[in-house]
Amino acid sequence: MTESDKNAAERPQAQEIRGFLHYPGWLLPGEQRQMLADLRAVVAAAPLVTPVTPSGRPMSVRMSAAGRFGWVSDRRGYRYAETHPQGTPWPAIPDSILAVWRAVSGSARQPECCLINFYDAGARMGLHQDRDEADFGEPVVSISLGDDGLFRIGNESRGGATQSLWLRSGDVLVMGGPARLRHHGIDRIAPGTSMLLPKGGRLNLTLRVVT
Repeated sequence: MTESDKNAAERPQAQEIRGFLHYPGWLLPGEQRQMLADLRAVVAAAPLVTPVTPSGRPMSVRMSAAGRFGWVSDRRGYRYAETHPQGTPWPAIPDSILAVWRAVSGSARQPECCLINFYDAGARMGLHQDRDEADFGEPVVSISLGDDGLFRIGNESRGGATQSLWLRSGDVLVMGGPARLRHHGIDRIAPGTSMLLPKGGRLNLTLRVVT
């Protein structure tokens, strides 16, 4: 019996925050290590890159992807693309990651993109909406690995009160339903809060249906 099978009945219940469903500690330590090994193979085939905004400003996160599509940003704008910036197709989404989607998304479709964001100690992500997808009825599922990240949830329109929570290694978050277009971002990383990544940092995986 695997660690996953033995503890399947002990998965945490969702905690709702502004319409998002937060599953703290969903992934067991062994599952996190397996997922990290799977991600290393993905990144070996599709190396992390530092995107730039359409204005030419480098982002503080480094990115890669798996699946049919990857999300890219450069002077041509924000969009999904079927090839890595080096021109090669994106690797397939590992089964360890797809299993999380099947368990929590509530979707009948399979994700077409797993965006991989790596945050070092100084990286952040400003408040934004995920709206480059064709069907906002499909959720975005987020998986956190490594150091804690302070996640902030805003509103569908800019401005107004926000709410924050720490996302820790193994946490899963589902952004769907009426909350699908809420602004959200990562304000800061807490270095040294996880031993999963030997050199520290945070990996965030977001699974999306694109078409």
